[in-house]
Amino acid sequence: MSIASIIHGKPHRLISVAPDDTIQQAAEVLTRERIGALLVLKPNGDIAGIMSERDIVRAVGLKGAEMMARPVAELMTKDVTCCAPEDTVDQVMAIMTERRFRHLPVRQGGKIVAMISIGDVVKQKVEEAEAESQSLREYIARG
Repeated sequence: MSIASIIHGKPHRLISVAPDDTIQQAAEVLTRERIGALLVLKPNGDIAGIMSERDIVRAVGLKGAEMMARPVAELMTKDVTCCAPEDTVDQVMAIMTERRFRHLPVRQGGKIVAMISIGDVVKQKVEEAEAESQSLREYIARG
């Protein structure tokens, strides 16, 4: 199963902030959208970075609440790993597990087209296992 199957079932909406938005603004978007990470997009739509709730909590924990007024560009992860729609769910799960990522942007044709979470990947794996189990039960029942 490919990542395309995951993004097919998700809303086609990229939730993002700009590099010069404040960390406070990013936290407000994360809260409003009830998500764990944001794409940081340049004005031309290219990816500048990614920022997660954990990034914000760690920064505030280390440097205090004044971090909330700083620009997202100071805190975001700039070297972003992406996956592609044709990557398999197993490949992406391995990347997310090995590198301890909870979110991964999906890039197609040089553009970011979606963001997937570890929850999306696990849900897909569970659905695959359930379908395989049902198929085996039907096969056994037919004798």
